[in-house]
Amino acid sequence: MKGSDTILNLSQALTEQYMKQNKVRISVVSGGSRIGIAALLNKTTDIALASRSIKDKEIKIAKENGIDVQETILGFDGITIIVNKNNKIKNLDSITLGKIFRGEIKNWKELGGNDSPIIVLSRDSSSGTHEFFKKHIVKENNPKGTQEYGEKTLYMPSNESIKKEVAKNGIAIGYIGMGYMDDSVKAISIDNISASSKNVLDKTYPIARAVYWYSDKNSSPEVQKLISFALSSEGQKIVNTEGFVPLK
Repeated sequence: MKGSDTILNLSQALTEQYMKQNKVRISVVSGGSRIGIAALLNKTTDIALASRSIKDKEIKIAKENGIDVQETILGFDGITIIVNKNNKIKNLDSITLGKIFRGEIKNWKELGGNDSPIIVLSRDSSSGTHEFFKKHIVKENNPKGTQEYGEKTLYMPSNESIKKEVAKNGIAIGYIGMGYMDDSVKAISIDNISASSKNVLDKTYPIARAVYWYSDKNSSPEVQKLISFALSSEGQKIVNTEGFVPLK
């Protein structure tokens, strides 16, 4: 299993429990959604972990390679906007958030905060979260938009690296999957809506999304049994325990 950093811990927790109950060895590594899906298409992984949906061009490549893509929605995630605990900002609207990440708003004083530059942190381009956030916030949900992250954006390799930097940097802002949220940083609401389980499940939170496992429909019975476990009541309890929103 390979792919999304966002659901790496969740996938490890699911497979660890599954391995306790079954005589099977499972390797789970990160690398980003794009890397995971590419590995599936190249037949070098059984399951791709993804925090974005598979693209039409990727499905086309899969068919050319004899792979019938099976999509499994594991649960749901709210991309959580985080700042340092000493930051006075509590809420931002989606449009303002886009301006921050495009580098159009450069100082916290423009937002009612201290007179300090804004350090913008993003996941790197192999990340499905990077792509999802770019589409929905940076490009303001315009599929034909040409907007990009600001030129001074700092790209980080993982959710954990963004969280650690925000925790120690009083002027930084970044985004993480809700499963990584803890009290070392402060979550700010978007459009006055928090990234709670309820708001993610009913899709009122503006940057909520599904998280996925992708596999081949013709994969081994062992792969199919693992997927069934993830969707079972026991598996979905693990989804919840790991900080994501289960399917029901």
